Amino acid sequence: MSESIKYLSGFGNEFASEALEGALPEGQNSPQVCPYGLYAEQISGTAFTAPRGFNQRTWVYRIRPSVSHTPYSQATRPAALAAEMVSTPNQLRWSPFKLPEAGESVTFVQGLKTVCGYGDPSMRAGIATLVYTANANMSTQRQSFYNADGDMLIVPQQGALLIRTEMGLLRVAPTEIVVIPRGIKFSIDLPDGPSRGYVCETFDRHWELPDLGPIGANGLANPRDFLHPVAAYQDIDTGAPFTIFTKYQSNFFSLQQAHSPFDVVAWHGNYTPYKYDLKLFNAVNTVTFDHMDPSIFTVLTVKTGNPGVALADFVIFPPRWMVAENTFRPPWFHRNCMSEFMGLISGGYDAKAEGFSPGGASLHSAFSAHGPDVSTFEKASAEDLKPIKLRPDGLAFMFETSLMMSVSKWALEECGDTLQKEYYSVWQGMPKKFNPNKK
Repeated sequence: MSESIKYLSGFGNEFASEALEGALPEGQNSPQVCPYGLYAEQISGTAFTAPRGFNQRTWVYRIRPSVSHTPYSQATRPAALAAEMVSTPNQLRWSPFKLPEAGESVTFVQGLKTVCGYGDPSMRAGIATLVYTANANMSTQRQSFYNADGDMLIVPQQGALLIRTEMGLLRVAPTEIVVIPRGIKFSIDLPDGPSRGYVCETFDRHWELPDLGPIGANGLANPRDFLHPVAAYQDIDTGAPFTIFTKYQSNFFSLQQAHSPFDVVAWHGNYTPYKYDLKLFNAVNTVTFDHMDPSIFTVLTVKTGNPGVALADFVIFPPRWMVAENTFRPPWFHRNCMSEFMGLISGGYDAKAEGFSPGGASLHSAFSAHGPDVSTFEKASAEDLKPIKLRPDGLAFMFETSLMMSVSKWALEECGDTLQKEYYSVWQGMPKKFNPNKK
């Protein structure tokens, strides 16, 4: 299946795709009669009057309009999604989040769990960090989902995701990410079996590439490496009804319709899902001395109205050469005005000798001190500073936000032994090295 999926490349482009030749109207968006008897429908991702450089919308040409469905009904929300939130400044770390047990059937949507967040999607302000663990396909249950609250940046850690969206198909494997904008319907299947990963949900604006400043015109995540789906429609209107779930103001609703929601034959616009392969990230780093700020590893950002301050940054720590001289090379000790949620996709992370495992996570909240553990500090303070390729198998990431995060009751109390309650101990026993008589 993955070999047969085609994509359109670019970031922020105006795309056009049709599964049937001539399905896109020529020269206009909404003709009196559309080709092939299709219905024209616009999906607006921003206000009509948003500045042209920020305006996002897509025209879709579908077999039936989206409005042909039953009324919305209140649906059961996954128990650990948007759970009760607790305020704590403690440094927190979780072992790998557990996959569904044998005999359970859990889809991607059913397996979503809130770890931390702050804000209110009703006010278009805030962020949520989630994990997912799943082992069941949505398509076999004729289920799909759209998130009215926010964009979803999904980071698979174990198991690929086969995602059918209104605009077409995406296959997203570990070391890749996918962004599904709010309002876009999708269904996720698990071609590799049980899957686990992370989600950053943002309630304001949309993800964009960071400004490069003095780096220049090239580097970090290059626009041409982002891939968007091509039109691929389903013409199904027999059998069991299709169920569409939505998250609206943090509540769950469902509706039913007799036809597939993925009946878009052609589309054009710039409001689409997309994926990116993190192995293509062009990292920059110091070639002289000192450990640079982690912002140099920013893949995508959601800006605020305050210049240089992000609602969310998606940052990665990929394999890279370390050549700094006379330098403590791991990340330094830090107290940050931002909140840092970290996950590990594969391998290890250079600030922690042990305890931070693929599929796990950590949270260091605003101004809560953090940094390398004792053994990492001792080793890095004495090692021979020759050039090394840092962890060729390692890939860590960070969701960083300017907001002060609360933590879900599920993540603090209800996830069993996944929470490492002794995490604070990795910094105990830091030796006193101060000697006023020896510089």
